[in-house]
Amino acid sequence: MKNKNLINSNLFSALRANFPKDLNAVAVETDQGLLYSWHDLERSTAMLANLLKSLDLPVGARIAMQVEKSVEAMMLYLATLRAGYVFLPLNTAYQSAEIEYFIENAEPAVVVCSAKNFGWVSKIAFKAGTQNVFTLDDDRTGTLLDRAAHCSDQHDAVPRQADDLAAILYTSGTTGRSKGAMLTHGNLLSNALTLKDYWGWKNGDVLIHALPIFHVHGLFVALHGALINGSKMIWMAKFDPKLVLKKLPEATVFMGVPTLYVRLLAEPGLNQEACRHMRLFIAGSAPLLIETFTDWQQRTGQTILERYGMSETIMLTSNPYRGEQGERRGGTVGFPLPDVSVRVCGDDGKNLPTGEIGAIQVKGPNVFKGYWRMPDKTKEEFTPDGWFKTGDVGKIDTLGYITIVGRSKDLIISGGYNVYPAEIEAYINDMKGVAESALVGVPHPDFGEVGVAVVIAKSGAQVNGDDVVASLKAQLANFKIPKKCFVVPELPRNTMGKVQKNVLREQYKALFA
Repeated sequence: MKNKNLINSNLFSALRANFPKDLNAVAVETDQGLLYSWHDLERSTAMLANLLKSLDLPVGARIAMQVEKSVEAMMLYLATLRAGYVFLPLNTAYQSAEIEYFIENAEPAVVVCSAKNFGWVSKIAFKAGTQNVFTLDDDRTGTLLDRAAHCSDQHDAVPRQADDLAAILYTSGTTGRSKGAMLTHGNLLSNALTLKDYWGWKNGDVLIHALPIFHVHGLFVALHGALINGSKMIWMAKFDPKLVLKKLPEATVFMGVPTLYVRLLAEPGLNQEACRHMRLFIAGSAPLLIETFTDWQQRTGQTILERYGMSETIMLTSNPYRGEQGERRGGTVGFPLPDVSVRVCGDDGKNLPTGEIGAIQVKGPNVFKGYWRMPDKTKEEFTPDGWFKTGDVGKIDTLGYITIVGRSKDLIISGGYNVYPAEIEAYINDMKGVAESALVGVPHPDFGEVGVAVVIAKSGAQVNGDDVVASLKAQLANFKIPKKCFVVPELPRNTMGKVQKNVLREQYKALFA
């Protein structure tokens, strides 16, 4: 019995068990018109797993990958799980200094990079002691595939326990050095099974996969969702709103960051007819503006489901999928998922009453094992009774809906008063001509810290910073009013569309010096 449990705890085994009976059916259709069957996924991941096995790697070896999105890159992830090793996806935007840090910190046994980057990546990897560096490009070429072509296409998944590491995801590192979040087979499988049920995955579902695969959203939430349901994926190397629009009638599920929804709304062809077969639109990774939520409802007749998660926990909460569970509320991230507990605490660590804003803490089978080689940091981020401190600030209303107000590091303490940027941003975003805003705290000689608003105007609209401040003065307490408002062409964002407030804080830090 013990052996059976070990085998079933390998995430790949669970995903493979849900492949459809007809392995010749299409599993992935790419934007280049290529078709991959389930049999192709089975054989190719076996060959790649056998290649990894042939390298005689140590138990728990890390396999690092920094390549452009491709079906073969996805297969390498699955092969890593299958072979019992630990997957380390790296953002394609990372440059040499960042890659050097990750490779030195994680000490991967294998590094896979794009052919164009082989020169500098291999130099860093070999210097750090990595024995194996392969190339993989998005046109199905590279030394990784050349070597795997000579391997057997038969492979039994390596037994793994639920607590064994499956992946390490490095956080974005906006407040210092990036931390490697250690996710286990149990973390990933429990979340995949929960979401399969909660989001109503069913036979015949087709997912449009237009997200990157170096991040929780595309790699775990979207990919695992389709695979554990045996669902076909329409695979897009990069998001293209016109192509998504063309493919919507062939799909039932779409997952995107808010920026993708904004870009789709800019397409004249987006209407109820285009979405006639769609069952579910899911948004996450960054806050969804109420305006986007409402515009989407009006244009498509569909209500976006917003959810909340992070690298350390995968998904934590979700607006309901089924009507009997409640309505999908814009501006909220819904309820805790089954088996996930969420609480809001004050500075003293005690639970706050309903509706009060405080620190969000979570607990559940999806919560990570800790930070890679950072035992002190891991201890610091968990409470004595085992709850993970998310670093997010929010509140829970009387019906149980959770609203994220911001990150604790974004909290502005002005003259001793707490200012929550999301509250002020909501008022600014409602103003005529405003597309989006961000509020950051900067040093001030009198108040310690004050807010500075940075605003993007809608296309063709004129927005005046002084008018924005004046309008806020008529609506909010004085301590909440930003001292300055700047209108800019765009806000700095990371690859998942999140506004990089650390960049804005740095840009305006000397304003009142």
